[in-house]
Amino acid sequence: MAAASWYHRDISRVVAEELLAKAGRDGCFLVRDSESVSGAYALCLLFQRHVHTYRILPDDEGLLSVQTIQGIQAKCFRNLPDLIGAYQQPNNGLVTPLLYPVHRARQAADEDSDGEDGRGGRHVASTVPAGGAGAGAWLGAPVAGRTHISQQLHQRLQEQVHSSPASDFMGFMAEYLNHHLQLDLEALRHGHPQLRHLSTALVTACRALHRRIDFTLAGLETLARVFDPPVSPRSPAREQVSPGHRSPQPPADLELLLNKISTVNHLLSSLEKKVLKSLQETVSRHNLALPSVAAAPPPAAKPLAVQSFEVKVGKSQRAALMVDVESGTVAISKRGSGSPEETIPQDKILQLIKYQSMQSKVRLVYDREPQRSLSKDFIFPSARKREAFCQLLQLMKIQHSNLDEPDLISVYVGTWNMGSTPPPRSLASWLTSRGLGRTQDETTACIPHDIYVIGTQENSLGDREWVEFLRASLKTLMAIDYRVVALQCLWSIKIVVLVKPEHERRISHVHTSSVKTGIANTLGNKGAVGVSFLFNGTSFGFVNCHLASGSEKTHRRNQNYSDILRSLVLGDKRLGAFDLTLRFTHLFWFGDLNYRLDMDVQDILAHVTKKEFEALLAVDQLNLEREKNKVFLRFSEGDISFPPTYRYERGSRDSYMWQKFKPTGMRINVPSWCDRILWKSHPETHVVCNSYGCTDDIVTSDHSPVFATFEVGVTSQFVPKKAPGSGPEPLACIEWESIEVIVKTTSRSKCYIEFHSYCLEEAQRSGGNTSQSCDVPGFLKLGWSAKHLPVLNPILPDLEYLGDQHLLLSIKGVESCESYGECCIAMRSMISSMAQQFETFLFHRGEETGSMRGWMKVRVPKDRRSTRERLYEWISFEEEDAEPVADAPTCPKPPLQRLRSRPHSLPEPASGYTNPAYFIFEGVP
Repeated sequence: MAAASWYHRDISRVVAEELLAKAGRDGCFLVRDSESVSGAYALCLLFQRHVHTYRILPDDEGLLSVQTIQGIQAKCFRNLPDLIGAYQQPNNGLVTPLLYPVHRARQAADEDSDGEDGRGGRHVASTVPAGGAGAGAWLGAPVAGRTHISQQLHQRLQEQVHSSPASDFMGFMAEYLNHHLQLDLEALRHGHPQLRHLSTALVTACRALHRRIDFTLAGLETLARVFDPPVSPRSPAREQVSPGHRSPQPPADLELLLNKISTVNHLLSSLEKKVLKSLQETVSRHNLALPSVAAAPPPAAKPLAVQSFEVKVGKSQRAALMVDVESGTVAISKRGSGSPEETIPQDKILQLIKYQSMQSKVRLVYDREPQRSLSKDFIFPSARKREAFCQLLQLMKIQHSNLDEPDLISVYVGTWNMGSTPPPRSLASWLTSRGLGRTQDETTACIPHDIYVIGTQENSLGDREWVEFLRASLKTLMAIDYRVVALQCLWSIKIVVLVKPEHERRISHVHTSSVKTGIANTLGNKGAVGVSFLFNGTSFGFVNCHLASGSEKTHRRNQNYSDILRSLVLGDKRLGAFDLTLRFTHLFWFGDLNYRLDMDVQDILAHVTKKEFEALLAVDQLNLEREKNKVFLRFSEGDISFPPTYRYERGSRDSYMWQKFKPTGMRINVPSWCDRILWKSHPETHVVCNSYGCTDDIVTSDHSPVFATFEVGVTSQFVPKKAPGSGPEPLACIEWESIEVIVKTTSRSKCYIEFHSYCLEEAQRSGGNTSQSCDVPGFLKLGWSAKHLPVLNPILPDLEYLGDQHLLLSIKGVESCESYGECCIAMRSMISSMAQQFETFLFHRGEETGSMRGWMKVRVPKDRRSTRERLYEWISFEEEDAEPVADAPTCPKPPLQRLRSRPHSLPEPASGYTNPAYFIFEGVP
C-alpha cells in the first residue's frame, strides 16, 4: 500500500494548524509527530474553525491508542492506518469523525545549484510508521501493482535528483527502474536475492569510474616502482604495463571495481612508508649527513608594549595618552613634552563614558583626591582608535583585578568555506581580525582571545591535522598553547573550540551534535555541527552550518535553518523542550549560509566598486528573510562594511568569478555575503561585537574568511558572603500579579505555564488559565491571576546572584502537553519591592508564536542586597539611566549595547503588544 498522505511526520503545531485552516472543512485531519512525547503522534482535527489535538500514545507492547475524553473506552491498534480507519466512524470520543485527510504537499524538485546536493522536498519519502508500505508489501503485489511501484520509484528518483550533474548515472538508474526492476522483483519472489539486473545497471553506470581508477592505479604503481630496490642486471625485467595497454581483463563487474578501490587504498597507505624507507637507505648507503633540525623552542609570551594614542583635549589642545597595561597606568602628556603631565593608576579610574553622538570621543572619570573626582574628554583620530583605547583599559582592569574568576572574556568566531583546497601556510590575518570591514586596530590585534571558535566548510584536511594546524598558528601568533575544548565534524563541515590553558578548568558540560540537510536529510555535504558548554556559570552555544546554495533556493535555506534548529541536540537536557535559541546565555550561529543578493550581477559589481554596500544590503536575502521573521528571529549581526565574500577568482581578490560553466549550461553566481556570523543572547546580558570583517590576503578559496570578535560578560559559581546562621535562612521570592498571553493558534485548549531556571531547585508549573477568549480568528488570548501562579523561591537569596539569573517560561496545552511558545525573562530588572511590568515574545521551533506580558517582582531580603560592579559595567554610554525607585534594592544595569537594530518590519515597543498582529486586542490601528 502507498505511504499515507495524511501523515506529515515532524511538522510543527503551527504548520499543522495552517494546513487545516486552508482545508477549511469540519472533519479535516492530519497526523504529525508529537512534540512532547518521543515515539508518540498528534492527531489534529478541525471542527467549527478550531483545531483539536489528540495524543496517540504507544503502550508497552507498541499498540497505539488515542487519548480521548473520560468515559470512552480506549481502543488499541497495531498501526496508524488501522487507527485512522476506526476513527472515521462516529461516536469514538472525538469532536467529529475523521472525514477529510489533509494531504502532504508534494514539493517541487529542488536540486543544488553547485551540483552537490540534489535533495527534493522534505517529505517526499515519508512512510507510515508501524505499518507503512515496505518491500514486503511490494513483493506480495500483483504484476499491475509492481508496475505502479516502478512508476512510483521513478517519480521519487526525479524528485530526489532533478537535472543533477550526474545525469548520465541517473539515466542508467531510471532505465533500471522503468524496465528491469520488475524482473528483479519477480526473481526475488522466487527466492533469488541476487538482483542481477541492478548489478548490471551499476556496472554499466560505473564504467567511467573503472577508467579513472585504471589511470590512477597506473600512476601510483609508476611512482612506487621509482622507489623499489634496484633491479639486478641478471634479474628478469618487470613487465611494464601502460594504462592503455593492460592485459585483457575479465568483463568489468562490481567485485573487480571493489578490488581496484582496495588496491588504490593499499597503494596510498603504503606509498609514504616506501618512499621514507628508500630515502633512509640512500642516506645510510652513501653516508649522507643530514643537517640536524633542532626543535624550535616555543615563543615566550611577550608583555604587551606601552601603546600611545594621539588625542585632542578640549577644542584644539593636542596631547598623548600612554597606556601601560603591565604597570596598570594611563599617562597624559602634552604634545612634544617628554614627561607625562599626569599619571593615573588603574584603580583610580572610575568610569569610561563613550559618546554615541561622536564615535571618536570618550570621557575618562577618575579619582584625583579623596572625595573628589575629575573627568576629561578626549577626541581620537577615529572611532577605531577609541575602541582600541577602551579595550586596552578593559584589559588593564582585568589583569589588575583581585577577582578569582573573570567577569568578562573575549570570544573570537571565524568562518571560512575553504573550497576543498588546503589552506595557506599563514592564517595570521584571519586569526588576528585584520583585513576589510570593522577590523582590530594594530594596537590590539595581537591581544589573545580567551576562546577561539573556528568553523569551516568544504574543509579537505583531516580532523586532527586541521586542529593541530590551528593550534600551531595560534601558538606562533600569541605564544599560547591553546587547549582543545571540542571538535565536531560532519563530512567537510568542521567546528573547533580552543581555549586558553587557564580557562580549561572553567569549561564543563561539553556537548556536540550534528545535523544533515543534504539529499533527503541523509547526506552531510550540507548541514550543521554544534558545540555547547558552560564557562563557569554562563552557557554558550556555537553552530557552524553550510546551507543549500543557489540564488533561487531561499526557501530551501530557510528550511535547512529550521531543520537544524529543531534537530541539534545541545545544552542542558532539561531544557530540551525549549527552542534552541533560548537554551543558552549566548548562542553564536555562523557559516556559509549561502543567502544571495537579489540584483543583476552588473549592478552588484558597480555598487561593490563604489563601496555602496547599503544598496546591496537592502536586497540581501538573509536580511529580507529576517525582516519577514522567517529565520534568525531576534538574532543580531554586526554592521557589514566589507565587500561580498563570494565568489572570488581563486588566487586573487581583484575580481569576482560570477560565471560558472556546468554540464547543464552556464550558471550565474552573483557576488554575495554568503559567509555570516550572528548571535543571540539572553536579555540584559553583556555582549559587544568589537570587530566584523573579512581578510583580503587569503586567496586559496573562492570565499574569503570572515571573523568577528566579542566582549562577553560571564558569571561564576556564586559564594554567599554571609555565612549561614543557626536560624532559618531568609528567602527571596518571585511573585506574579498577573500574566497575559496571546498565542497564534486555532485551538481552544486550556493551558498552563512551566517555569525553569538554574536558580530553582526544580521546574514549577502554574494552574490552568483563568481567562480565555478568541475574538480574532487564529489567535487565542489567555490570562492567569495571581492565585493560579506559583510563588517561586530561588535557591539563594542574594541580590548579586539573582541579578544574573533568567527565567524560562513555556506555555503548554493541558491536554497535549505541547508547547505553544517559550520566552526568557531577565530577573535583573524585576528586583524591586514593587511589581514591575515585563513584555516579551514567544518562540517555538524558530517561529514567533505569540507575546506575553505581565507584572512580577523579585523580593530580596534586606540583609542580602549588597552587590558589586562588574568589570564591564564601568564602561557606559552618554545617555543617563532613569532614577531608581525609592527604597528599592537596585541591581546595576548592563550598559547600552551597540547591536544591530531589529528587523525594520517590527515596530518599536508600544504600550501594547509589539507584534502588529496583536494590536487588534489593544485597539491600536
